[in-house]
Amino acid sequence: MKTAPALATALALSAATVLTAAGPASSAPSAASDPLERYHRQPLAWAVCQDPQLAAAGAECAALTVPLDYREPRGRTLSLAVSRIRSADPAGRRGILQTNPGGPGERGLGMPVALREQMAPGTAAAYDIVGMDPRGVGASGGLDCGLTRGTWLRSAGTGRAGFEQAWRMAKADADACWNKYPDLLPHLTTRNTARDVDVLRAALGEQRTSFFGQSYGALLGAVYAQLFPQRVDRLVLDSALDPARYGIGAFQDMAGANERALDGFSAWAAPQDAVYRLGSTPAAVRATVEGLVRRAEAAPIAVDGYRLDGALLPVLLAFCQGDDRDNAAYADVLRQLLDAADGKPVQAGPALHELLTVLLAPGPDGGAGLSSTVGILCDDVAMPRSSAWYREAVERSRAAEPVFGPVYNGPTPCASWRSAPLEPPVEVRNAVPALQLHATGDSHAPYQSALALHSRLPGSRLVTVPGRVHTLYLNGYSACAGRAVDAYLSTGVLPAADTVC
Repeated sequence: MKTAPALATALALSAATVLTAAGPASSAPSAASDPLERYHRQPLAWAVCQDPQLAAAGAECAALTVPLDYREPRGRTLSLAVSRIRSADPAGRRGILQTNPGGPGERGLGMPVALREQMAPGTAAAYDIVGMDPRGVGASGGLDCGLTRGTWLRSAGTGRAGFEQAWRMAKADADACWNKYPDLLPHLTTRNTARDVDVLRAALGEQRTSFFGQSYGALLGAVYAQLFPQRVDRLVLDSALDPARYGIGAFQDMAGANERALDGFSAWAAPQDAVYRLGSTPAAVRATVEGLVRRAEAAPIAVDGYRLDGALLPVLLAFCQGDDRDNAAYADVLRQLLDAADGKPVQAGPALHELLTVLLAPGPDGGAGLSSTVGILCDDVAMPRSSAWYREAVERSRAAEPVFGPVYNGPTPCASWRSAPLEPPVEVRNAVPALQLHATGDSHAPYQSALALHSRLPGSRLVTVPGRVHTLYLNGYSACAGRAVDAYLSTGVLPAADTVC
């Protein structure tokens, strides 16, 4: 079972004003007119990567210098960790393929290794595949606010006390980051990361760049194409979100998507009642799950040395149902939790053990990942600041979204952020050619969000894959979608029309 970082998904870009894009690729700015010249022309000192997996794959690493604040390019700078796997066919090399795995807050230094393993050999050989830990993440000055949990997500439950606890914890996350990084935080934005992507392009001596992004990384790619349309070669956007829903709207969309995912799982599990004993009809399976959540809220479930309460159980369920290939593992997890709630001795399987660890004992890496996620998201877009707004949203969600509405409508650290974003989010609307991939049952990025982004990118083609999964290409979920990506990156030719695999 895949347990992706808690907020590595379901983020988008809200509509606002657009920055002036870079000039045509054929006309590089003169030294006198380019305030970023020293960044664009910087030499990169490539060396063997310290990470063993990157080193074993033949990757090399370097440090890229970028301005902290692009409005003051002569001011403070940041050092970003970048990686590269060179083309295996220098004579047939197409150029560079920059990448981002998602988030915000997910490390990208190892992305070239994963991508090359998935790509057709001839396609991979045509590119130098480039990765980067974005600003504020990992080896690029990654935030560590001292947080002790891996996600702010938690159910507000059915009573006032659960909501108030969620509010206090989210505010504490925000305060911890602001107390430690008051000068850095305002500049950790998606807009600035897109600018960093372009500085890296220039430092690599390339007039144009191709880009592969999944989840949040797909939205980063769309922002880059908006800001620097003439610099885009080939653009792949896997499982992106509606740009107009970035922020609380994206989380609210996830509530409905996860309720639909639960219905889909229930339809699968009902015929398996003799095996898992979850219910013989879809309605009965759902009733079992809803009853388990109520039981955990009344009395935490003791399992595997942990106590899983009603605040975190729905979050665990959301992790379980992100990929329909994991239905059997999901059913096993539910069966183990039901038995534990009944007081039976339970030996947690690998999937349940990992999920409990991620939620209840994430360790310093989990806290650092949440720090980066919070820093980027809350710097990008303002969210409602009134606790009453979130209480009312939770209550409105209960009828249609009884399990996940109180999770995805609840308080976020952004509600207690101390500063408004320095710049508005980028409005994505352009005709840059792009290949979009999306699954119809995506529980992190609902399919309607793909349609919304597609309407904003009239030069794009959408490959639709029936099924419940978030991110398609690296997951190897659909051979048809994989062939579409390899063909496009190899030839530059988009499908003649939108297609369904």
